[in-house]
Amino acid sequence: MIPEEFIQELKYHSDIVDVVSSYVALRHRGKTHSGLCPFHSEKTPSFHVYPDTQSFYCFGCGAGGDVVTFIRRIENLEYVEALRFLAQRAGLAMPEDVRDDGSARMKMRILEINRQTARIFYENLTSPGGREGLRYLRQRGLSDKTIRRFGLGYSMPGWDTLAKQLRSQGFTDEEMLSAAVVSKGRNGSVFDMFRGRVMFPIIDLRGNVIGFGGRKLGEESGPKYLNSPDTPVFKKSRNLFALNFAKASKEKGIILCEGYMDVIAQHQAGFDNAVATLGTALTPEQCRLLSQYTDQVLLSYDADEAGQKATRRGIELLSQIGMKIKVIHIPDAKDPDEFIKKFGAQRFRMLLEGSSNATEFAIARIREKYDTDTDDGRMNCLKELAAFLAEIPNPIERDVYQSRVALDLGISKDILGAQVASLQKRMTRSRNRKEDADLRIYAIKGNGTNPGGINELQRRNNMKCAVAEDKLLGVLIRNPDYFRHIAARIQPEQFVTDLNRTIAQVIYRRLEQNLPVDMPSLSGELEPEQMSQLSRILLDASGIKSTQQETDDYIDVLLQNQNKPTPQQIGAMDDEQFREYMASLTAGKR
Repeated sequence: MIPEEFIQELKYHSDIVDVVSSYVALRHRGKTHSGLCPFHSEKTPSFHVYPDTQSFYCFGCGAGGDVVTFIRRIENLEYVEALRFLAQRAGLAMPEDVRDDGSARMKMRILEINRQTARIFYENLTSPGGREGLRYLRQRGLSDKTIRRFGLGYSMPGWDTLAKQLRSQGFTDEEMLSAAVVSKGRNGSVFDMFRGRVMFPIIDLRGNVIGFGGRKLGEESGPKYLNSPDTPVFKKSRNLFALNFAKASKEKGIILCEGYMDVIAQHQAGFDNAVATLGTALTPEQCRLLSQYTDQVLLSYDADEAGQKATRRGIELLSQIGMKIKVIHIPDAKDPDEFIKKFGAQRFRMLLEGSSNATEFAIARIREKYDTDTDDGRMNCLKELAAFLAEIPNPIERDVYQSRVALDLGISKDILGAQVASLQKRMTRSRNRKEDADLRIYAIKGNGTNPGGINELQRRNNMKCAVAEDKLLGVLIRNPDYFRHIAARIQPEQFVTDLNRTIAQVIYRRLEQNLPVDMPSLSGELEPEQMSQLSRILLDASGIKSTQQETDDYIDVLLQNQNKPTPQQIGAMDDEQFREYMASLTAGKR
């Protein structure tokens, strides 16, 4: 149990605007601050922070809550872990009697296993048994300084060499399995996940080793690169290799690469702003993570077809969140590592400075697909280019590239413009139909941050009551002195929607115990989706001070709904009962 005194002290030392500003670029307007939501892709800011209630809410995805909820979401932490994170940030000591739950303790053990594993791998590299791994890194041109900086290592080829060493340090097989440094065999015994590989520790922004990548040597069986699976401390889709270094770089923008060696080669050559994905395609979460540290990404993928496909995906995802994008064209080399070895760091810097933007890259790729010396090839090229130009949202940018394409392919700019305009109209109609379909699906299923389909259906079928519940919860938080009066007339069990009923139960219990019901105090007892609902309720109640009469009106709406007879009951009434029922409805309307 976290002492209330500590929660209040942490609240005063963790202003939500200060905390959120370290992740999101906020613009101050009036009483609120706004920015691009870190929890979903968007180009127009719909994420708002409210200093008066110390809460946040996104009108795009429905995410909301207090500063603790924000840290839980963005750092993927449990409640106690989020408190400890904020306490450390504020320079406060956590109470000694605070006990982590089982998952938090397991995460700490996994991080310690990873730290010890990275140390063992590094020591292996300079031992006689790691000679092959060190030779490989030397052949790739890495210096001792670079090897130390990235903590590179080597996993011994034995089946359980690492497992034995970790057991000797007091770690159990279950803990090692949770950390994914070992796997379980058919007979129930465990064996090392990585064997006979050069090892790349993956380090998060706080300096924790959260996972590993391993590159096989020789012709052994297995994939060329083997990466840690997701664990309680590691999510591939939410992390980037070497971002712990790149976030502090003085270079402009961040270079996004495909692999570990590309990143390490660029860092060694002086480009310490390079990062890479972790064995998966670029994800929206990784794009939002990048946007917290830069507004420009330079895509530096391999020159092969897979690399070009990854470039196109990167452009699509990064464009969705409004990032500036440049594409590095690497001539006469298959990847950045090879280019730097062949031509040197200065030539690579020239590539960076001469890189094309995303639009130029896409137009060039389309041009390459067709033989524009033939009428048929020229016509098909123009069709695809027109479709691409129609997707450009900025009218000035679109006009510039329409002029360039028309000139290059010898066609009237007006004719090309008319084709683009026609396609835009068609795309708008299609987009509107899709949005309507999405709204219908949303009403049934909900989404990732919204409380979900059940709550939406309950609200839709009982909208008047749902609004009255929202108002009543807002009153309880803003005017807790009304609690005794409210509790005497209605209890949480009489609420119509499940989500509001759960929130009301927590608020009633806390008020009965004379405990505070502000957002930071409630975040320890409510789940993130419940905090999102509460944030929306407080936003609707902003600036409104309900009177006791208005509060009674909200209660009356809920009580009348419960006293309302069903259609079957109305049909079974005799004439006198029906007249009385109609008279009560008429009186209620007056």
